[in-house]
Amino acid sequence: MGPTLIYGLINSAILVLMALGFNLTFGISGVANFAYGAIYVVAGFFAWSLINTFHLPFVLSALIAIVVIGFAGVCLYRFILTRIRGLVISEVIATFAISLVLLELLRYFGFIGSKYTLPVLVNGSVELLDTFVDIQRLLIIGIGIVVLFALYLFTHHTRMGLAFRGIAQEEHTSLSLGINPERIASWSMGIGAALSALAAIVILPLGTVTVDGGYDVLITALSVCIVGGLGSTFGVVIASLIIGFAQQLTATYLSSHWTMIVSLVALLVVLTVKPSGLLGHQKELEERV
Repeated sequence: MGPTLIYGLINSAILVLMALGFNLTFGISGVANFAYGAIYVVAGFFAWSLINTFHLPFVLSALIAIVVIGFAGVCLYRFILTRIRGLVISEVIATFAISLVLLELLRYFGFIGSKYTLPVLVNGSVELLDTFVDIQRLLIIGIGIVVLFALYLFTHHTRMGLAFRGIAQEEHTSLSLGINPERIASWSMGIGAALSALAAIVILPLGTVTVDGGYDVLITALSVCIVGGLGSTFGVVIASLIIGFAQQLTATYLSSHWTMIVSLVALLVVLTVKPSGLLGHQKELEERV
């Protein structure tokens, strides 16, 4: 039971970090960023390049990658998405096209193979509940908690965070208070991209950086956000715990090959039973018909 509990929590923390950026961007700007998985992978390769090509320290490379990717997210919104904001299908097509371009460019420039790995923040392992666990995996849980707490403080106790909440709740009313929705939406895209980069820096040391991983991250983020309720941070946490432990139980008692199917099954079940998600605020299917 010990390994299932510990690795279930670790898996849940990984899912939270993967999904937070996507959820934040959608909750504030209403944009479903289908380039999210590609941004995650680009951040991983960019950090790897800074470490191995320019020989920068890992921590400095990580900080540079997060800032640059965040700025790129702002530019993505201001130069492309601002022209089609509100046209949902166009937003999905545009961001997915950007995802394809980014991932295929990585292939073109030769980022293929198993040599692309990021170093762990801390080496070693500790024993918990008769189970040896890498310190890096425990750090993922800690970083996930810190990020959630920081987001709460940001959205409740800073001027920009309150503007974020205002746009998310009622965009037209916030205009009368002097809040620029386009500027706030672009910042939400930038912070969402930065959170994706942070997730990549923390999670990718557990394996290798691969181009195809971008599609997996996108599917995972979509599944967690839809199950929890798009735009709900607490919903993301609940969905991550449910899917994370379900995946761990599946890997323990069936096979690790079935873990990806768990999130897809959860997605289908929720869309059938409660289309707005567990804690979503969007209208139910019968209200939209």
